[in-house]
Amino acid sequence: MWFDSWSDLARVLAVGACAYVTVVVVLRLSGKRTLAKLNAFDLVVTVALGSTLATILLSSDVSWAEGAVALVLLAGLQFAVAWTTSRLPRARSAVTARPTLLLSHGVLDEEALRQQRVTASDVRQAVRASGSGDLSAVAAVVLEGDGTLSVVPAAQFGDGSALADVPGAARSTPGAGR
Repeated sequence: MWFDSWSDLARVLAVGACAYVTVVVVLRLSGKRTLAKLNAFDLVVTVALGSTLATILLSSDVSWAEGAVALVLLAGLQFAVAWTTSRLPRARSAVTARPTLLLSHGVLDEEALRQQRVTASDVRQAVRASGSGDLSAVAAVVLEGDGTLSVVPAAQFGDGSALADVPGAARSTPGAGR
């Protein structure tokens, strides 16, 4: 339970060092997206990479070569999905969540909050974190596909073009049907 053998410890040290280097190389070769803010698919790949690394380290039934192939496979699948979703909008919507408008020109959208399981307190916290103390001074709060809340101050709203891919945002611009 506490100690099996010196050879097991030596295996963990040797294979662990090689597996660590392999993970670093695979992550560097797979590009910045693998380490970017996570959408659902990126999270699955990240967890799978960690699980694979742990298996390589701790299971003597898995060779370093098998683990390296698994790491490369995961990074390759992530690359293939990223490539596909950057070129095919329908594929993107199947893999990533669309942004949701939670607050528009100081008014909370209660239905959107309920659907996304976000509280008004969460929105107020994001607004405070952005440096604003007044909801009416905020043009928009958007729940992004990666789960972060983006705050657009009214003074920085401009033409609202940054909200072009946010459903419902076109209706929320000043003078657009109000």
